[in-house]
Amino acid sequence: MDFITQLPLSNSFDSILPIVERFLKMAVFILTMYSITSLGLAQLFIKNIFSKHGIPSRTVSDSGYLFFSSLWTNLCQKLKISRDPSTAYHPETNGQKERVNQILEKYLQMYVSYHQDEWKTWLFLTEFAYNNSDHSSTKQSLFFTVYGRDPHFDLVHINQDTPAGKLSKKIQSVQQDVKRELEVGINRFKR
Repeated sequence: MDFITQLPLSNSFDSILPIVERFLKMAVFILTMYSITSLGLAQLFIKNIFSKHGIPSRTVSDSGYLFFSSLWTNLCQKLKISRDPSTAYHPETNGQKERVNQILEKYLQMYVSYHQDEWKTWLFLTEFAYNNSDHSSTKQSLFFTVYGRDPHFDLVHINQDTPAGKLSKKIQSVQQDVKRELEVGINRFKR
């Protein structure tokens, strides 16, 4: 767990908290603010991780002050979550997070408008595309690994001049671009 911060303000958000599940590598991209408190972090964790995936046995995070606050420390102790800091000397402890952050950075470069304020609008599609792309270790999508089926993703051709048509085209474009970036990353990793 680590924050991507100092992004252009988008609907009151300026940061992303990407969390990558260690075993399957499934990712959750959580919208947040740079000014978040340790209580806010705990609430995001409960809402986005605990409620949907259960309590992890271990977290790896950078040495940011929120991850070592007394509230977060006490919460992890009560929930029996082991906390491991990633370090500059051992970046491999959180290598998957670094790869996901690179994907998010590519997404931001591709989909931040000239005004730089709509990245929040399309972030969920990047998460979906990441989790719905075939991964090198499993040779199938994380979605399939977790749910035993591929998600329904069959967008019907709609008149591109309508709002629904423009939205449909944007969804397909984001999905294809993120999948392509993942494939490029996988091929680079294999070398």
